[in-house]
Amino acid sequence: MTRGAYLMQLGTVPYREAWDLQRSLAGAVSQGAIPETVVLLEHPPVVTLGRRTDEGAELHVPEGAEVEIVETDRGGKSTFHGPGQLVCYPILDLKLHGRDVKRYVRDLEEALIRTVAPFGLEGERLEGLTGLWLTRPPRKIASIGVHVSRWVTTHGYALNVDLDPAPFTDWITACGLEDAMFTTIARELGRPVTVAEVRPHAVAALAEVFALELEELPADAGVGLWAQPVHTQLTAR
Repeated sequence: MTRGAYLMQLGTVPYREAWDLQRSLAGAVSQGAIPETVVLLEHPPVVTLGRRTDEGAELHVPEGAEVEIVETDRGGKSTFHGPGQLVCYPILDLKLHGRDVKRYVRDLEEALIRTVAPFGLEGERLEGLTGLWLTRPPRKIASIGVHVSRWVTTHGYALNVDLDPAPFTDWITACGLEDAMFTTIARELGRPVTVAEVRPHAVAALAEVFALELEELPADAGVGLWAQPVHTQLTAR
């Protein structure tokens, strides 16, 4: 049985602006003012620090690098976002999805597995680690970091589509993993791949895994990024 939900497909959105949007939507979802909502977008270059980040050990951003650094309330450690990476922020009510955060993370991994499968890639889970991996040898293609408040989720996953993975190792110790290898869909296929090419597969996978009937909102004029004083008030409650 599926439930109706909104889908926002945005372009490139600054990280803090997208975070404000998430919190606004989460407040509205928690109050039942709007349905669950899935947001897909890209970010300008940004390093985000999760609650378990060890800045002294993980951050080595070179001086003068054009990248923003933002501390967040999500779980996990440090990661990098940039153009060519599909970022998904599901604003879901886990009271409708089992009230189980670990299951939710596994479900995000399953959605990622189904997203990359049409490209001939076999995504895998690695014991004790989150995110999506390709193996032999292990190389990470997607990261997951979530926050849950009142059973409503924010943050989500970042899937490497076609970007230089060097910042994951040159600028940070991504996810706190020493010597980890990072890859992209484009690198694995040996050809350019656009985020637009991946989006339909991501939408279909999320709809299947979370039993959602997604209604896409028009993206003209940056829908979803308007002033939302009512939602802001809900978030503060």
